[in-house]
Amino acid sequence: MKPRASVLVIEDDPSVAGSLKKELDAEGYDAAVALRGDDGLAAAKQEPFDVVITDLKMPGLSGLELVGQLHAAKPRLPIILMTAYGTTEAAIEATRLGACEYVLKPFEMTELLAMVAKAVACGESTSGLLELGTADSAKPGIVGRSRVMQTLYKEIGRAGQASMNVLIRGETGTGKELVARAIHQHSSRAAEPFIAVNCTAIPEALLESELFGHERGAFTGALARRIGRFEQAGGGTLFLDEIGDLSPGTQAKLLRVLQEKYIQRVGGNEKIPVDARILAATHRDLETALKEKQLREDLFYRLSPLTIRVPALRERPEDIPDLVAHCLARYGAEAGVASPAVRIEAVDFLRRQPWPGNVRELENVVQHALLLARNHPIGLAHVQEAHARAGRPLLVPDQTIAAYLAGLLARARQGKITNAHALMIADMERELFTQAIELAQGNQVKAARWAGVARNTLRDKLAHLGLRPATPGQTTPTEKEN
Repeated sequence: MKPRASVLVIEDDPSVAGSLKKELDAEGYDAAVALRGDDGLAAAKQEPFDVVITDLKMPGLSGLELVGQLHAAKPRLPIILMTAYGTTEAAIEATRLGACEYVLKPFEMTELLAMVAKAVACGESTSGLLELGTADSAKPGIVGRSRVMQTLYKEIGRAGQASMNVLIRGETGTGKELVARAIHQHSSRAAEPFIAVNCTAIPEALLESELFGHERGAFTGALARRIGRFEQAGGGTLFLDEIGDLSPGTQAKLLRVLQEKYIQRVGGNEKIPVDARILAATHRDLETALKEKQLREDLFYRLSPLTIRVPALRERPEDIPDLVAHCLARYGAEAGVASPAVRIEAVDFLRRQPWPGNVRELENVVQHALLLARNHPIGLAHVQEAHARAGRPLLVPDQTIAAYLAGLLARARQGKITNAHALMIADMERELFTQAIELAQGNQVKAARWAGVARNTLRDKLAHLGLRPATPGQTTPTEKEN
């Protein structure tokens, strides 16, 4: 038989404390009472309670002081703070210090019992937790042991041995800059600088100065000479991110530098030799850009004697447990979580998602789930909520409609949502159009026909739901199907 969960009530009013103990005992908990803050803290430190419920105003030690000290001693022990003095500052401070819940007096007993049940579930044994591995996983770097990643590592190694320029291709959020850094670190230039430039983050009017530098007085506001990124890189590596978005004018100037191996600062005449190796990256369909004359063909060939493709996260779901562990180790301290942990069922849910935003999106969801879990192991509900707040559907491939609707109605019954019908429609539409556009490999004509909607309707749904549209130039309204 499963042992009864133990709850410590710290409340200086004997009648209130007795009433709470009676209700908790009747609910099946093993409840104990302390009438002073200092006594309660000592008991909580000595005994293995599953949950602590404490008042805010008490003799001996205030509730906030107790929360801070107890959380420092037992970071995974759920603490619920009760008070009749509800203030914004107290709520924020209680959460910051480690309280998992905050309830105002007078409250419904059912509300407190629901909090206790949730806290007990969060604080249950560590069985079913993902093994996080060593502290080295906290270091920034490429993570993954899948077959496609092993192929990528070999390509990085070959690129490191070579001295030619490299074009790194992949969707947004796949980690193209990490690949560039790895190539640099495994090259003969590793001791030299690695300089990264995001070509889309710099206004066109300033990009030339950013890359090549300028002389004093070259333009209004140029009060002193500025050394550009090519010179800063020296004999190291210059990483040009989103190279496919460069204007035709900048493309021509970059091509000249690649051909002649020297630059001229803006407003200057001196020819300055440069020796930086160029690693360029883009998420764009460069073949279409070449066809539509948005990218110079000669620049493309100068940048891509060696091309590396970074796989999308949906191509390597077996790496998601390692990526989650890496995120927890890396971001746990930032979130104020001393010993981050995650339950296996939560990781299984994450493995089944399509991740259009790739590793960057996964990191965002894990960071959000860390905050929702509040020092307790991240469970399925935490990652589902974090995923939903990111605007993604909660459906998983092997989840039945009945199970999905049961979960939706359970959230409604708990008061977490009030728009179950609207959420169902939005989630079902997102899943339908996601699967349709993926099955059609981006072909909007096919996807619309299979979904039974007009193409314009499909376009509107893709835009409204934030789904990835078809690649420009791949489909036309009159496209013939195979």
